[in-house]
Amino acid sequence: MKLKDRSALITGAASGIGKHIAQVFAREGAKVAIADLNRDAAQAAAAEIGGGAMGVAMDVTDEAAVNRGVATVVDAFSGVDILISNAGIQIIHPLEEFSYAEWKKMLAIHLDGAFLTTRACLPHMYQRGRGSVIYMGSVHSKEASVLKAPYVAAKHGLIGLAKVIAKEGAAHGVRANVICPGFVRTPLVDKQIPEQAKTLGISENDVIRKVMLKDTVDAEFTTVGDVAEAALFFASFPTNALTGQSLVVSHGWFMQ
Repeated sequence: MKLKDRSALITGAASGIGKHIAQVFAREGAKVAIADLNRDAAQAAAAEIGGGAMGVAMDVTDEAAVNRGVATVVDAFSGVDILISNAGIQIIHPLEEFSYAEWKKMLAIHLDGAFLTTRACLPHMYQRGRGSVIYMGSVHSKEASVLKAPYVAAKHGLIGLAKVIAKEGAAHGVRANVICPGFVRTPLVDKQIPEQAKTLGISENDVIRKVMLKDTVDAEFTTVGDVAEAALFFASFPTNALTGQSLVVSHGWFMQ
């Protein structure tokens, strides 16, 4: 098993990508903590996964809540080796229609949440002399789409943050990476389809074919399994060779 004797904290993991990563990590021997804004959903997901998985309530935009949640995980697992900063939402508008409150909310969840959880976990990783910090970016960490200004800005920011963590953490055995998925058919994406259809004045089918999947090589959505395997690859990689790097998982939508 690739993650035997490792412990992982995954935010936004009561459903979707985060939950599937938790399932894969548990399969590979990790002790998994599922952090989510919804405590009941986190605990239900942990019960479903089994194997000592635990659910933790965490608002990643709340400094005190993050610190409490990480402390709870560290007490339960005697440390934390892997952080997956995955919590996220989506709000779409043309830039001129975004309220400042919406802008701040998007950056707080995606970027501030990554900072707060990383800052809380790093001392424990440094103490152990090992760790893997993985941010859930997006193809929008590399390029832009209309209607998503704060999302694109935040996802670009995660790459810069990961590079700093890679440099600062190297002396302590801590690596940092970003996974950049294409469109994954989760509730977050399902919500966008009718919203974009309305805003762009096209059908929902055209949103899928002509917006979301038009640049893929096979007209296929990225799957939660695709993303989870990328997370396992980074979390289990044995050296610093890939630290600071980002990996696009998009069925060829964006190629480097």
